[in-house]
Amino acid sequence: MSRKKGKTYTAEQKTKIVLEMLKEEMTTSQLASKYGVTSQSLGKWKQQFLENASLAFDVGGATKAYKEEIEELKSENEQLAKALGKATIKAEWAAGCSEAEFRNEVRTKGAWA
Repeated sequence: MSRKKGKTYTAEQKTKIVLEMLKEEMTTSQLASKYGVTSQSLGKWKQQFLENASLAFDVGGATKAYKEEIEELKSENEQLAKALGKATIKAEWAAGCSEAEFRNEVRTKGAWA
């Protein structure tokens, strides 16, 4: 048996539903029936809404945290790209030289510095 795929709600729609839920004019079961979702889904939406409510008052802080993370990932990406470039050059050089040249290079310079 395949699971029935329900309607997909946007973040804005979920917010409106959760706000309606917080008014407590209808039970969770009534809202679930009204919108065609499970009570469990509504509970998860409400929990997520409440956990992230503080972001509405600290948008700059959340944005700053994401910008810092992006900068760290960019830096890491640059380092990895450089390392990959070096490894590629070494592999291409090693493939193009004779075995004797390769051994001599390793012996005189040690490991790939």
